[in-house]
Amino acid sequence: MRYDSITEAIGNTPLVRIDPAVHGLRNIDLYAKLELLNPFGSVKDRTAWNMARPHLTAGAGQVVELSSGNTAKALAVLAGMHGLTFKSVTNRMRIPEIKDLLLLLGAQIEELPGQSECLDPTATDDPLTLFHCTLSEPGSRYLHTDQYFNPRNTEAHFTGTGPEIVKDLDGRAPDWFIACVGTAGSSTGVARALREHDPAVRVVGLVAGKSDFVPGIRTIDEAHEVGLFDPGTYDTVDSVSADEAIEGMLTLNRRCGILAGPTGGAAYFGAIRQLQAVDQELTERQSAVFIVCDRVESYLSYVRQRRPDLFGRPRRDNSPADLTDAEIRTAPAIGVADAQAWIASGETLVVDLRGSHAYAALHIDGSVNIVDELFEELLHGGLPFSRNRPVLLACPVGEKSARYAALLTRMGHPDVRSLSGGIIAWRDAGAPLVRD
Repeated sequence: MRYDSITEAIGNTPLVRIDPAVHGLRNIDLYAKLELLNPFGSVKDRTAWNMARPHLTAGAGQVVELSSGNTAKALAVLAGMHGLTFKSVTNRMRIPEIKDLLLLLGAQIEELPGQSECLDPTATDDPLTLFHCTLSEPGSRYLHTDQYFNPRNTEAHFTGTGPEIVKDLDGRAPDWFIACVGTAGSSTGVARALREHDPAVRVVGLVAGKSDFVPGIRTIDEAHEVGLFDPGTYDTVDSVSADEAIEGMLTLNRRCGILAGPTGGAAYFGAIRQLQAVDQELTERQSAVFIVCDRVESYLSYVRQRRPDLFGRPRRDNSPADLTDAEIRTAPAIGVADAQAWIASGETLVVDLRGSHAYAALHIDGSVNIVDELFEELLHGGLPFSRNRPVLLACPVGEKSARYAALLTRMGHPDVRSLSGGIIAWRDAGAPLVRD
């Protein structure tokens, strides 16, 4: 194939059948839509090109997006191709390989304070939200692609990804479509396209476990903050843990020759779990499609941190990934009013697990900031407080703190609690917060 521009190579990605000997389904043909083969490496190439294309002219201003991942990467390339600069605005850059790649591509990275780990449109005093509103004002000197609310995000998949799937299945829509939910653009656009062809298509949306971090996937609470997310799109919404995402990724990497990242692994793992529940009951053969959104190479540090055994290092005991649902569910927790009284006693240490920029924006007076990844390291290397000191753990919405409270309880800490509802609940209750 010959192209005049690399942008012509965006889309028309392969649809590959997964060997039944790998997935074990007897009555369902499972296919992977290989969005990792887009020229810049991910499904977001379609989104970025469709959002930016009408505006990429000389003098268009600086391209800006609230992104710390694949959308930023694609926009950085596209901006550079058109003689423009690109700025990635984020609350927290969590994948070091992505940050390094963005800098290599010439992107500027601005980390703004934010009360939570992602944009929260309801937090009108949040610096990240205020910046988003400024970007969206008419006459802005920025070219703001606005992936969380721009309908051209969804349109890229409604007119491209979805119809391609139907074409490659010989004009038929699959019986099942499974996709991870980030901005919700790809899952919503593809679902709409498939259902236009066959309203009976069943759509499964996959989110990250509430206290887990899977790159490119939101938790269900975070998804509800995205303007493109509509729960009615999905017949089922299921959660996938970081460990499950990595297991699915390893299967695709090692058994299928598909060098998928954790998001693709989550899509595969979630697909198998959903389809196994119906496979044995089917009397007619069915088909299912899941999206492999990007490649594994950008996530080696993420995988190494969670699965050191894959790199020849011993796996740690007392890791957050080892906790059972029962341990997390029964972790000691405390509401805002009781937490205020407990802090007022003068002995309680408040540990804020959020990123440094979120902490700087607003935090509980007197709290100390230990970012969650560092806190996990300190669990094994020595925590900076006495074993007998009462400790209150806080995170954005109380889910990550519950996990660490459960872990400290298991390790024998006598008086640790998680702040129920996190800093957001504290703010909503009108409890005082201070700013650095």
